[in-house]
Amino acid sequence: MVITQRVGVLALQGDVREHAALLAELGAEVVLVRRPEELATVGGLVIPGGESTVIDKLSRTFGLQGPIRTAIADGMPVLGTCAGLIMLADRIEDAIEGQQTFGGLDVLVRRNAFGRQTESFEAELDVPELGDAPVHAAFIRGPVVESVGRSAATLAALPDGRVVAVEQGNLLGIGFHPEISGETRFHRRFLDRVAARSGPGASAGAAV
Repeated sequence: MVITQRVGVLALQGDVREHAALLAELGAEVVLVRRPEELATVGGLVIPGGESTVIDKLSRTFGLQGPIRTAIADGMPVLGTCAGLIMLADRIEDAIEGQQTFGGLDVLVRRNAFGRQTESFEAELDVPELGDAPVHAAFIRGPVVESVGRSAATLAALPDGRVVAVEQGNLLGIGFHPEISGETRFHRRFLDRVAARSGPGASAGAAV
């Protein structure tokens, strides 16, 4: 028997389908999370790229902000990409008035650090925790981490030193889109954390 990890993708806005497809390819059972009762069934959560301001507002509208904050505080593994990194940050630079986050990562993040979507670019990043092969990263209006607190650790930075991936406990935040470039190692790292944590969300799957 193998264990299939049941994980959620926050499905309020953004590139939900791409994350769901990648997680399914890696063998996970994927739940699209739009309500607290769906969050309660998963052992980990992916917060996709999109518009952090919209994700913030909709999470409050659908009653998810509190439950997600509680899940993070309880140690649920969470992977946030691009806007998801912003939503995991404790502090935001250039936030719009009233903008809130789920928090959990001891970092200061700056929104839209690379300009408009027409200024999107790709880069090769060294991420020693993921192995020797470089990570091919696609940046689309992504954030950067302006400062990393004592509780968080840097995973990757651009050649100019700007931090674009951080980790803290079971939280992983990255400022680019591995689900677009075909990079699977961040999602595998996330699923490893889900597998290592006991609790709701793990269910017995079919033998393979």
